[in-house]
Amino acid sequence: MLKNCYNEGKIEAGCDEAGRGCLAGSVYAAAVIFPADYQNEELNDSKQLTDKKRHQLRKIIERDALAWAVGVVTPEEIDKINILNASILAMHRALDQLTVRPEAIIVDGNRFKQYGKIPHTCIVKGDAKYLSIAAASILAKTYRDDYMDGLAEEFPQYDWKSNKGYPTKKHRDAIRQYGVTPYHRMSYNLLGDGQLDIPFEF
Repeated sequence: MLKNCYNEGKIEAGCDEAGRGCLAGSVYAAAVIFPADYQNEELNDSKQLTDKKRHQLRKIIERDALAWAVGVVTPEEIDKINILNASILAMHRALDQLTVRPEAIIVDGNRFKQYGKIPHTCIVKGDAKYLSIAAASILAKTYRDDYMDGLAEEFPQYDWKSNKGYPTKKHRDAIRQYGVTPYHRMSYNLLGDGQLDIPFEF
């Protein structure tokens, strides 16, 4: 059972991102604020759930949350500011859109930048520990997957419907054969030619 909150008695927003290790597409992040006594035994780290279950839970999260929002940073922005800064910017953009002002922020991973004057706590594997971070991971993942499915209609040869932009063999073989698209992150090691890839997670 995931914990309800880290900061007792405060309006707390949980944040997470999706798509950090992808070769193509925007990076997405979400912020979620639940009621103080909220419980949901089905919520978990999005990576532990099926696609169908994630989309089912998305509707429940959006219904039950006091506030939720999704932030997006484009491939062009990622190439300019790097993926770590882009992931944090996506979280800030999600926080910007919340209709309820949080008094504290909890973030999945170990890196974050101060958001205004609101205190924050980084929690490694937080999406498997706290409800609001798990919910944010589900929103970020499902909205990004839907976005990549849309891009796959435009560029079917890269198999984005299946790989969502991650560096699979099929994706890299398609880059070799067809070249890059406007959605590829040009600052990444797109062909995997002996260099270290950017890690998938913080």
